[in-house]
Amino acid sequence: MPVTERSGSARAIRSAEILSIGSELTTGETRDTNSGDLARDLSARGVTVTRLAAVPDRRPEVVAALRAAMTRAELVVTTGGLGPTPDDLTREAIADVVGEEPAVDAGLARHLESLFERRGMTMPTLNVKQAWLIPSAAALPNPHGSAPGWWVEIPRSAGAAIIVALPGPPAEMWPMWRHEALPRLEALGLGERRVVRVLRLTGLGESQIVATLGEDLFRRANPEVATYSRSEAVDIRISAVDGGGRPAASLVDEVERRIADALGPHVFARGDEDWRAALGTALTGRSLATVEAGTGGRLVALLGGSPWLVHAEVTNWARLGELPALARAAREAHGADLGLALRAAPRKGDTVATVAVDDARLGAWRESRVVFLSGEQGQRRAALAACAILFTGLRDRAGRSVS
Repeated sequence: MPVTERSGSARAIRSAEILSIGSELTTGETRDTNSGDLARDLSARGVTVTRLAAVPDRRPEVVAALRAAMTRAELVVTTGGLGPTPDDLTREAIADVVGEEPAVDAGLARHLESLFERRGMTMPTLNVKQAWLIPSAAALPNPHGSAPGWWVEIPRSAGAAIIVALPGPPAEMWPMWRHEALPRLEALGLGERRVVRVLRLTGLGESQIVATLGEDLFRRANPEVATYSRSEAVDIRISAVDGGGRPAASLVDEVERRIADALGPHVFARGDEDWRAALGTALTGRSLATVEAGTGGRLVALLGGSPWLVHAEVTNWARLGELPALARAAREAHGADLGLALRAAPRKGDTVATVAVDDARLGAWRESRVVFLSGEQGQRRAALAACAILFTGLRDRAGRSVS
């Protein structure tokens, strides 16, 4: 989402670091999803996230991580360490960094006690620390748990302008971030005006994309262009801010045109669209029936649940010469507009994906591709190749029918 400029003399917050606090993260017992979610949200708002780090529940290490982050970023967001137990040390670490003593806030204490009273329980003494505040901190309400967050404002001369401490459980973290922290940050000024566009490509690896487009494109500061290998595609992310007398959208448009000129046939989607969405658009309201062999059911796993997929069959038997007939039979037997037959066969460490499509309106086509690796990886890539063959066939034939 683009970020609009805000009035006022204070410069907007443009840099951030995210600290995920908890030994369960550094030992691998729990997977950290919070930092990625926060980084995506901040990046979309024009904030540069310079580091994501996991820190164990050891007070000196949390203090050191906070101090280091404050020297580099205007905003530090922490998740975790706000529980009632002795190993929940985020409040203590922030107090150490700021040089202030925590004290029990009477209003927070009454709120916590009421949470236990309404369940007919007495609040354990350990929970009292969740009612702590320091003079520089304000509490962030937590309607989904017992741990309020902290909003800490620090003079710019001392380091980061803002520390936001959020709870670790995602069901508590995310609502607090969206409904409590973000409105405060936006009121201060958050991020730069930024335009981000993501193109999703099939049939090429990252190195091939860079070689085709030229390394110079990926070394620019504005717009920034980067590739990311995903399970279904390779993404090209274009990100720009206003600069050089040109609006961000114009800078992004220029790069997108360059990509389209060089790699247009490989672009199948934009943003976070997957193959279900891309093929749904390409089918233009028509239906598909599939049959696959040698894939372990990877194609139906990829497309299952799509409203336009009226039948999906996984079989252990299909001979190469019979694929067109299988595609036609699948279409006719299930009243679909199109039938697709896929056969995956290992060959010398890789996999040959052979696809036949029978389209009642556009005719039939067949194509084979060698995809990297065999086994489960080869089967998965064979299913992706089938999607690409169907997509490009529909696009090319639709274009010819229009012309």
